[in-house]
Formats: sequence, structure tokens, C-alpha cells
Amino acid sequence: MRRYLRVVCAAVLVGSVAATALPQSMTPSAHAAKSYKMFVLPKTTDNPYFTTAYNGSVRANKALGDTLKMVGPTSSSTTTQTQYINQLIQQHADAIIVSANDPGAIKAALQKAMSKGIKVVGYDSDPVGARDVFVNQADTVAIGTIEVQTLGKLLNYTGDIAILSATTTATNQNAWIGYMKTELALPKYKNMKLVKIAYGNDDPNKSTTEANGLLTSFPNLKGIISPTTIGILAAAQAVKVAGKTGKVLVTGLGTPNDMRGYVKGGQVPAFALWDPGNLGYLAEYVAHDLAAGTLKGTVGEKFTVPGLGPYTIGANNVVVLGPPTVFDKTNIDKFHF
Repeated sequence: MRRYLRVVCAAVLVGSVAATALPQSMTPSAHAAKSYKMFVLPKTTDNPYFTTAYNGSVRANKALGDTLKMVGPTSSSTTTQTQYINQLIQQHADAIIVSANDPGAIKAALQKAMSKGIKVVGYDSDPVGARDVFVNQADTVAIGTIEVQTLGKLLNYTGDIAILSATTTATNQNAWIGYMKTELALPKYKNMKLVKIAYGNDDPNKSTTEANGLLTSFPNLKGIISPTTIGILAAAQAVKVAGKTGKVLVTGLGTPNDMRGYVKGGQVPAFALWDPGNLGYLAEYVAHDLAAGTLKGTVGEKFTVPGLGPYTIGANNVVVLGPPTVFDKTNIDKFHF
């Protein structure tokens, strides 16, 4: 497994560094020069992950020249994404780039937007049944399995583990957890037991409460997987404060800047993620080209994004950014986002 992780790290590190070092001067010659009214609607606007992704969209827009703005609820807001979608319809948006908190809850509003000619691009969490294209951060199977593989190796495939997720309705979280369970069903994990799946709703306070609950309710707990940047940070902090560093190991999906101290401190020996800036960068290009009509969003369609490379729209109208990167103390200082 150690050799496998080294191979994965080496391969994705090269790709990630290359993708991050985007050219400073790019011309939109291969993309329509017309400016479009674009809006980014994340799950929450105060999550550093989504801020990083939006900064990637802004970076792409320096070449594309669209009117680009991020809107949406804060983690403490009761305002729903549906309300924002309806506002964007009234503002005659050309495209909406959205990460779905609850796909079912926003489906009707997004379908109404599409009926008005507004292009909808999903990113991060798929608004299933109500988008033209979904820009997936990485292969769903790979994300789910690599988190279990990482923790399995760290625990020598033995011990009670828990999952600290975001919301119960998040499509990406649920898909990853499904593949985590599939991986855990393999014979080599026979001595690892999933004792609970907790939900922190991508809220720092709620996630901290849930992480502390796991530590107190399961005294034999050996590991926590949190496939959410807010959750993994809360779990790492909870383990440190509880004095359980080295006794309970945390992994999942996080950003290098958030996790750096916990990787070096031993609470999070290894974790995974993609570059969220590149996710936002790709989503903006896809949305622009859909609005321009130069991209239809059909399965098998090929297109090129400056600095990232060629892409093909896959099954279910999904574009995959690339493979996840595994971060540990050997490489984390090479990444800054």
C-alpha cells in the first residue's frame, strides 16, 4: 500500500503542479470573446474551499471577460439556494455555476432557469437532473476508495472508525461514502469496523460537536474519515484538544493550508484533495463556452481549457477535473491553497 500511495502521490503531484502553474497571459482566441453574465452559487460563501474555487473562476475570467459574481447563503444563514436561483433568473443570468446543498430542493428552480435559456453547470456537488454539465473534481470511485485505503494503511487495517460527513443530502458526500463502504467490505478490512456516520452540515460548530461526540461515544475509536474540508479540520482540532493525538487518526478531504499544522502535528498523517482553484477555473470555462454555444454539453464532446489540457464530456454529461492528490509531510509544503 505504501508503494501504491507513493506512485499515486508522484503521478498526481506532477499533474497538480503543472495544472496550478497556469499561464499568466492567455488569449481567449479559442473561446467566444463575448462577455456573459455568470454567477457562482456555492453551498456556502464563507467556506474557504469555495472561496478558493471562486478565485479559480476569477482567474479564468481574466481571459474570458465575463461579468462574474459569487452569491449564496452563509453557513449560518437560513436563506436557501432556491431563493438565489430565482433571483438570478430575474437578473437574466447567462449561466449559473452551482454546488448543490440539496439537489432535490433546488431541482425545480434550476429547471426553470434552464427553460429560460440559462446554462447550468454543476461543480463539487451534482445538481442531479437539473444541469447541462457537471464538472466533477475527481473520479467519484477514486475519492471514496482512496480515503479508506489511506486510513487502512495508517491503522494497519485494524480498529473502529467513523465518518464525519457534511449534510445528509449532499450528492458528492453520499456517493463517496457509498464507495467507502464498498471498499471496507473487502477482506483486508475485516478487522476495521465502521461504527457511525455523523453529519456536521459543513458548519464548524456543528462539525466540532459531532467530532467530540464520536470521541466520547466510542472510546475504542481509532480513526475518523471526513470527506469535507470543514469536517476534517474540526475532527483534527477535536483530536488535538482531547489529547488523543496518535490514538485517533484523522484523514479525508482537506486543503493544505488548513491541514499543514495537523499533518506535522500527527493528527492527520495523510489526506487527499484536488486543487479547488482548478475546479473553479474549469467550471468557468465550461459555463462560458456553454453560454456562447461553442460547447453543447453532449457526451463525447471534446474541448480544451488553457493551462489544464484537453477534456472529453463523459457519461451523464460529466467532465472530470483529474485524479485526487494525497498530501502528507513529504509534500504538503509544496502546495499553498
